[in-house]
Amino acid sequence: METKNATELTEFVLTGLTYEPVWQVPLFLLFLMIYLITITGNLGLIALIWKDPHLQIPMYIFLGNLALVDIWLSSTVTPKMLVNIITQNKRISLSECLVQFFSFAVSATTECFLLAMMSYDRYLAICNPLLYPAILTHRLCMGMLVSSFVGGLFHALIHTGFLFRLTFCNDNIIHHFYCDIMPLFKISCTDPSINVLMIFIFSGSIQVFTILIVLISYTLVLFTILKKKSAQGIRKAFSTCGAHLLSVSLYYGPLLFMYVRPGSTQADHQDMTDSLFYTVIIPFLNPIIYSLRNKKVINSLLKILKRNIKI
Repeated sequence: METKNATELTEFVLTGLTYEPVWQVPLFLLFLMIYLITITGNLGLIALIWKDPHLQIPMYIFLGNLALVDIWLSSTVTPKMLVNIITQNKRISLSECLVQFFSFAVSATTECFLLAMMSYDRYLAICNPLLYPAILTHRLCMGMLVSSFVGGLFHALIHTGFLFRLTFCNDNIIHHFYCDIMPLFKISCTDPSINVLMIFIFSGSIQVFTILIVLISYTLVLFTILKKKSAQGIRKAFSTCGAHLLSVSLYYGPLLFMYVRPGSTQADHQDMTDSLFYTVIIPFLNPIIYSLRNKKVINSLLKILKRNIKI
């Protein structure tokens, strides 16, 4: 009878961000503006790369897919958060919760793989410029992209599948602004130890593996840059890699704190702040970081704007 009652709890309440009532409308407008800029900026970057043949090289193909994943990640979390801020109905069904987590897990994991591949691309371009076109062919580039999305899908399926072993009974309050896996563990009537172990094994392995690729790639890039005698070449290399390093640092910092640190079994205010950073703020910042520090992207944008103005 206890098992039956436990499985009957299929609706949750997302508490959302903590704020005073007077901040309800300003916060809604702020996050709505951030979301609209995120969608516009990332779609604009994708369209620019698609339209300009000079940008259809591995570096920008990876960047275009990163923009796509940022749209996916932000759209998974932000619309529901906006609804919860502006209305009193903060309820979400179990099925909606699982779908939201699955979508989040696919996009967040895929972004980890893409950031690692972008660092490998910069390593080849700077450390082996002559062999770069021969090594990173279009076929290999497409294969790496497909592997990133398949890896993200596989990782999300594992954790979502293990969520089905959990039952929820007494508590249906999720202390978060979206259905993340850690808050679900906290209110589960079933011991989530196996789920936590799966996160440590799979999420930990993916993050350590991708971070190692980034660190090794940029360590080799740094040594190569320091060997250059041309000040212009050094500035160009640092400018190209600086944007990527900034994006990687901003993304991985909160993510590691959330999922790899020991004892991370609940979502407190600090966890929600970290989550807000990599689900809402980073997708908003990425097109700005990559576009403003990339002369090729800016020049391409200016050419298209001039062409349209003349028409």
